Amino acid sequence: MTTDTSLLDRFAAIVGDKHALRSPADIDPYLHEPRGLFFDASPMVLLPANTEEVSQILALATETGTAIVPQAGNTGHVGGQVPLEGQSQIIVSVSRLNRIRNVDLTGNSMTVEAGCILAKVHEEAKKADRMFPLSLGSEGSCEIGGNLSTNAGGTAVLAYGNMRHLCLGLEVVLPGGDIWNGLRSLKKDNTGYDLRDLFIGAEGTLGIITAAVLKLFPIPAGKQVAVAGLQSPDQALKVFGLATALCGPSLTGFELMPRIAMQFTVAHVPDNRDPLDGPHPWYVLIDISSGQSEDAARDLMEGLLEQALTSGLIDDAVIAQSEQQANAFWNLRESMSFAQKPEGTSISHDVSVPVSSVPTFLQQADRAVLGAMPDARIVAFGHMGDGNIHYNISQPKGGDGKAHLARRREINALVYDIVLAHGGSISAEHGIGQLKRDLLAEIRQPIEIDLMRRIKSAFDPAGIMNPGKIIGPPTQ
Repeated sequence: MTTDTSLLDRFAAIVGDKHALRSPADIDPYLHEPRGLFFDASPMVLLPANTEEVSQILALATETGTAIVPQAGNTGHVGGQVPLEGQSQIIVSVSRLNRIRNVDLTGNSMTVEAGCILAKVHEEAKKADRMFPLSLGSEGSCEIGGNLSTNAGGTAVLAYGNMRHLCLGLEVVLPGGDIWNGLRSLKKDNTGYDLRDLFIGAEGTLGIITAAVLKLFPIPAGKQVAVAGLQSPDQALKVFGLATALCGPSLTGFELMPRIAMQFTVAHVPDNRDPLDGPHPWYVLIDISSGQSEDAARDLMEGLLEQALTSGLIDDAVIAQSEQQANAFWNLRESMSFAQKPEGTSISHDVSVPVSSVPTFLQQADRAVLGAMPDARIVAFGHMGDGNIHYNISQPKGGDGKAHLARRREINALVYDIVLAHGGSISAEHGIGQLKRDLLAEIRQPIEIDLMRRIKSAFDPAGIMNPGKIIGPPTQ
């Protein structure tokens, strides 16, 4: 580490020595991101207790030209929350900023600090007879600041939108230490540029989010969850169209899952089983919510499945008979990413295409990948209702994991070319970080990259905020 001790002492004085981690053992947990793709050292991890301490940290960082890496939960998949290799960057974790500041039942909003764990927000909303709909597999450890900084989506985007749609206002500390208090709970506000939307999805490159006003929703009066087995993604798309027509806004989830993902999950995640009597090439999970009653939700689900069965779109289906069973169905879907790990290394893609293009995309991508890797195991699942597919390729059974990963860029190029041909996106909900930074510069229009650089320069002229994430320096 090249950062001098006297400067580290100045940073430590802001938060107190107890909350300024310096030993390698204490720092280590903050350096390892979940997929193990990026790792480097850091001279210090700072754990501020409040917004004012964050302000002092960034003011000192700007004064001294010290690079800062904001971190909230450390569950990101693109390396946006860990230091760049070979650079001396200080991590600022917001985990101690974890208070629920206010719950407004009349306005259906909750003001929370950036270090609040998503599961805690769910619990507090439920205590107030409300719900916060963002649902992620990492909700027991991910934090609201990270959810906002990556514009997280999850399984409820179809009905409720991603974090950009679920946030009304923000509190942000800017690189020079200024604090922007934008904690407004207004549903309508047309007063100039929307600064909130600049920080959501910015991955800490423009400032540090310290608090947010989140939207709350009434808990549905009735909810039904079903799993259906079918033959192909094309049939799944037709079922989705039928569900949209019959259920309208009551359709709150529609997930696509292949047989191989079901097999992995049943094999490797405890207390999971295939909910249908026999195997099927593909499955869909359907979630219907009603503001009227449980009976109304069940009528919608039964009517949908009856029509789908009669028309030959699905081969079998089961409706959850209890809340526990409904949760078990959802756990099957949400465990699929974790279930791949015991099968070895995986080349992952978090992509989106227009919903109508999902079957064609899967067919074309499968053909391209298997043409290059005949023994690869393709595990493609995700949020069919919004076009977000997690297109993952597990290593061949008994194969060499390192050799598999060594072909990541080659396979990425095959998949991304097909995604872009459909007018899709190379990042649907995980962000850009380090992993996709160079690719972003290749696929976006030069004017778009230039505008991003101008925004970055305007907010962070000293270049201290999460440098090297999302966009790199201009090419010479």
